[in-house]
Amino acid sequence: MTQDSPETLTTTLFSDRARFQRWLDVEASLAKAQGSLGLIPELAAESISSKARVDLLDLTRYQDLYRESGHPMVAFLRMFQPIVGGEAGQFVHMGATTQDIMDTATMIALRDAHGAFYRSLLRIEGSLLDLAERHADTVMVGRTHGVQALPITFGYKVAIWAREIRRNIERLEQCGERIFVLQLSGAVGTMAAFGPKGPEIQALVAQDLGLSVPDICWHASRDRFAEFANLLALIGGALGRMAQEIYLLMATEVDELREPWESGVVGSSTMPHKVNPQACQTMMSLARRLRYDAAFVTEVMVVDHERNLEHFLGEMEALERACRAMGELLAIAERVARGLTVNTSTMRRNLHLLKGLLLSESVMIELGRHVGKQTAHEIVYEDAMDAIQGDESFLDVLLADPRVNEYLAKDQVELLLDPDRYVGLAAQMARDAVSLSRLARSRDVVA
Repeated sequence: MTQDSPETLTTTLFSDRARFQRWLDVEASLAKAQGSLGLIPELAAESISSKARVDLLDLTRYQDLYRESGHPMVAFLRMFQPIVGGEAGQFVHMGATTQDIMDTATMIALRDAHGAFYRSLLRIEGSLLDLAERHADTVMVGRTHGVQALPITFGYKVAIWAREIRRNIERLEQCGERIFVLQLSGAVGTMAAFGPKGPEIQALVAQDLGLSVPDICWHASRDRFAEFANLLALIGGALGRMAQEIYLLMATEVDELREPWESGVVGSSTMPHKVNPQACQTMMSLARRLRYDAAFVTEVMVVDHERNLEHFLGEMEALERACRAMGELLAIAERVARGLTVNTSTMRRNLHLLKGLLLSESVMIELGRHVGKQTAHEIVYEDAMDAIQGDESFLDVLLADPRVNEYLAKDQVELLLDPDRYVGLAAQMARDAVSLSRLARSRDVVA
């Protein structure tokens, strides 16, 4: 995994050490703001900010302190205050409440994860656009309800995946200002402990930490976290659907696609020949997990009065778990999108599995010009059923039917049963979708 891998970043970002460092960063930023405004001694602010380093904490004590106090922030402060020491230690956490520190620290983590997710989605989109462009004219079977329906092109299918990814990229672009907001307003959100300089403290801390200033306290309003969790579920849904499609098209009897595979990877402990769709199945599982975490974070939005603990018990864990799952999912999706094998010869073979029946609509539409659509449907339906039950060529059945050959000659019917001639605008739609996405990509700002 590269340093820019979303899996690498989220693993690091949501470690215990990183979480405690974010808490320290918020405490340090608060102290610096209060020191600059004369609310605490500047020397105390300098001492607090200079000692706000996780490597100075004895993290092995945290769980004991947590059990003793029953409070996550009190346990943390009992570790940190002695590190600051002396009179300066008395000014740590001045006027803030636990949720201020923890919510703000979580927002910092989500913002950083958001950047990694955004860049990863752009890479996935780029691979899919190349694939859609390369296979815009590659004819394959289109399926509805799991059954062969009409011809499409593989590029058309991939372009649909890519456009869904683009919508999620746009959602990520649009959500930042709304979601990544500071939380710092005291016990019930009125900034009473900060006095009249509360808004100035907020502005300074927000600027220092790279977050937006809230319009009002959001202790009890958990919609920002719920939006982020549900956005991850939407992205997971898009990638999970793509993975499921590849998984289905990898079936031995279909064999139209193959996910990337490396020599030495074993599919079964007892069947040496197995090359399983492991990456796609993992993607599908991770996408499912994201939906469950989003449901939990949405459920705990119902907070009473100005604050309670009900949402706090599990909300942060669910968000962190969702981000780690998203990081893993995106890392796998990048590899799959970049290294997908397309079996064009098998796609071509599968177009003829139904012995012409795949093009029944084509025949019906042309015959309908002579006898009317409904009558044509009844005729072609009867011939299709005869071909299926008699295991005959659809062409032979159609040519033997006087209701058909009265209007359509053999060469006409043969053309009507040619899958290459009945893909509609699939190829052009694929290219148009690719062009649309490439134009949007030219306007993206990638940090």
